[in-house]
Amino acid sequence: MLTTLTTATTDVLAHGGAGWGPGPWWFVFPLLWFALFATVIFLFARRARRGGPWGHPGGPGAWRGGNDPVSILGERYARGEIDETEYRQRLEVLTPRDR
Repeated sequence: MLTTLTTATTDVLAHGGAGWGPGPWWFVFPLLWFALFATVIFLFARRARRGGPWGHPGGPGAWRGGNDPVSILGERYARGEIDETEYRQRLEVLTPRDR
């Protein structure tokens, strides 16, 4: 009996239990699952920032209030759709000064 116990102990120490252990994969598979979940979360967040079917209908500036009239006017001026005088005239109408 002692010989069998010694042989079994030697076998476990030498071969890791006859090769039926988790091996190096016990660490690799959780990393793969984590990478998969992180990728899915990253893609959802990126899609939400750009706007999508389940996100806001605006665009990249909608989260920062890009749909207000002053921002739209500024974007039109930046794109060259209107000139400076028209931009200033419309900006005065949109932002009246207190008198």
